[in-house]
Amino acid sequence: MSRLSDETLSSIIGDIYDCALSPEGWTGVMTRITTTIDAAYTTIALTSISDSRGRFAARSPWDAERMRALQDYELSEIPGLVEAVMGDIDMPLRTLAVISEAELAQSTFFLEWARPQGLREGCTTKFVHTADRIGLFSSTTWADRPPISDEQQRFLALLSPHLRRASLIGDLLDQTRVTAGLYRGALDSLAVPVILVDGVGAVLHANAHAAQMLTHGVPLRSRNGMLQAQTPVVSRALLEAVAAAARADASLGSRGIGLPISAPGQPPAVAYVLPLSEGTARAVFRPACAAIFISTTISASPPQEDVLITLFDLTPAEARVVLRIGQGLSTSQCAAALGISENTLKTHLGRIFAKTDTSRQAELVKLVSTIASPVMPQAPSAKSMEIQ
Repeated sequence: MSRLSDETLSSIIGDIYDCALSPEGWTGVMTRITTTIDAAYTTIALTSISDSRGRFAARSPWDAERMRALQDYELSEIPGLVEAVMGDIDMPLRTLAVISEAELAQSTFFLEWARPQGLREGCTTKFVHTADRIGLFSSTTWADRPPISDEQQRFLALLSPHLRRASLIGDLLDQTRVTAGLYRGALDSLAVPVILVDGVGAVLHANAHAAQMLTHGVPLRSRNGMLQAQTPVVSRALLEAVAAAARADASLGSRGIGLPISAPGQPPAVAYVLPLSEGTARAVFRPACAAIFISTTISASPPQEDVLITLFDLTPAEARVVLRIGQGLSTSQCAAALGISENTLKTHLGRIFAKTDTSRQAELVKLVSTIASPVMPQAPSAKSMEIQ
């Protein structure tokens, strides 16, 4: 069986979701990723942007003293790391895609830290970027192996949205001091709304905070026992995420990742969908197929680009086009702003119209206005991410 088989992917994703309830499992997940892509070690960290405080961090086994020495380097001193922090979400970035082998070999970081340990390069993926959170996971390779392959990068990219969902749900639970011993009766002790649903969105259980939310109908409501959002677009995306969670962990993809459920003018609120698979730590909630955690913190306001990607399965390039069109730019102005040809823009628009069920640019303008994030995030500075 191939190391990167669908079975391996599904199994690792299942372990990732168990970490939402059992954070001590992150070390095992990092070890499995390291073994699967034949790396030296893998790290993960979720950090607050405002104060660089670590929300959580984990890594596969590695020399603890060497890892502490890594803290002495500024973000800009580690080749390729700034580019990963400032780059697109869910897009693995190899060090040697940013600088040449010769430049890497001459860098102070490589000479002082990487080469003495027999290491070569890193492949870093930004898996979280909200208004007050940034998350990175990175695999570092041995010097005597080839660069990380395209297949391995695709594998890491598929893991990224699941890491995002599990880490943010785990962060919500950590804030309420809830540990792995969760059972249905403990849900009412949570400070965040949690709703358990079956595979078609029927509400099976809501904790006290969620029940109050459903009674008021904002930002979610229950109609004839079925969970609904305030707009058809968000309702459809939410139910699609629940259905994907009920089918299999690996099929959930980017759906249900920071799904915005508040209407314009309301405080930001986001739904995170956690699949509840049999034979896992999450199975204590069965027969429910998914648990929906509602976040109302500042981190509940993802960038508009991510909102569009989540709601309509757009590519990052298509989402950027929609945002420019939503600002009222003409096709020529939009193409110039994005640095692409008008023919390329028209190709993007054709796909966007099909995915968003629109046919004119005016409809895209209206669409953007109805799903605008209540709070826009600030980009992190080069020193805002503490290396862990």
